[in-house]
Amino acid sequence: MMTLHSRALQKTTIGLVCLILFTGCYYQPSTPRGSFARGGDVGWLSEMEHDSVRFYDANGKEGDCLSIMQEMGMNAIRLRVWVNHSTGWSNKPDVVYMAKRAAKQGLRVMIDFHYSDFFADPAHQEIPAAWKDYNYEQLCEAVQAHTLDVLYALKEEGVKPEWVQIGNETPNGMLWPVGKVEMNPEKDPVKEAQWAQYAGLTIAGCKAAKEAFDDIITIIHVDNAYLYRDWFFDELIGHGCKFDMIGLSHYPMMGEWSGLPWQEMNICAEENVRKLIDTFHKPVMIAEVGIKNSDWKNGQEVNPDSIAALSNEVMTDFVNRVCAIDSCVGIFYWEPQCYGGWKPAEYIPLGWGSYQMGALTPDGRPTPALQTLFNAKK
Repeated sequence: MMTLHSRALQKTTIGLVCLILFTGCYYQPSTPRGSFARGGDVGWLSEMEHDSVRFYDANGKEGDCLSIMQEMGMNAIRLRVWVNHSTGWSNKPDVVYMAKRAAKQGLRVMIDFHYSDFFADPAHQEIPAAWKDYNYEQLCEAVQAHTLDVLYALKEEGVKPEWVQIGNETPNGMLWPVGKVEMNPEKDPVKEAQWAQYAGLTIAGCKAAKEAFDDIITIIHVDNAYLYRDWFFDELIGHGCKFDMIGLSHYPMMGEWSGLPWQEMNICAEENVRKLIDTFHKPVMIAEVGIKNSDWKNGQEVNPDSIAALSNEVMTDFVNRVCAIDSCVGIFYWEPQCYGGWKPAEYIPLGWGSYQMGALTPDGRPTPALQTLFNAKK
């Protein structure tokens, strides 16, 4: 019987053979690597197209969503990878399809590994069903094999991602309970052991990413940009993890979560980006931003014009702050193409409502807030 270790080695060997055979002909981005990223996380786009959702430019002309946004100034996309969600979306074939399509259009690509079968975030970091009985060492091998599998699949299709996230919103670790962590100012030995395991899992992902593409930019991503988390990066680096960039999420109109008005959340986010850059000497990417763009009650959208105006005010303030920071290297809007109450398949059995922080109008046109982001200049 083939062991997990031998399977991981087999995947690595296959990847190395692909690397030897690969001619080096990658799709070339239309904007230079390292330039300011004006991005969109479009992980739901292929599913929306499958559901016959239509997209329009500012003049109401129907068109391809990626092309419309690229013409507005978008130069990069971000795609999440799940190990195996039951719906079949955001898996390896879906991600390879979308990444190749974007790369052929000259867009730069970020790959966001969740290392889960569903959304990973600070409250949910579930081990994939196929890995549920693995111990720490086996999980490290699985992280390595999964990362290589996806990245070599992209390489074979001529796609060279510029960035890769090793985990999504991981201030509490990932692959729980094995890689679950918390603040540990007293250096409790049990908590230290957990930090060592989270770091080991992250190192496995980073090493695999560099094996696939030696110049890929590895990102460690946490939520809530308005919170300063030097302790998290101190611990991770102190446990031997080497990475290239810090990623942050920022949802400034979600004051019910923070208890802060959006103005203060934007100010705090700017201050924290500057402090993280100064402390850890790494660039920062705003890997997710979302601003409330609709309010639905009883199946009807409420006050769309006033919400759109406020959204643009919030976005303009945030973009101006970020663009004034030399080593803040980009912003990605999370699922900007959402509108009209559309819901992904995974939301339906959970009874969740539609996502209300997309960046299109009720009739599928770009909002002023989205144009503000895609007009961002450094």
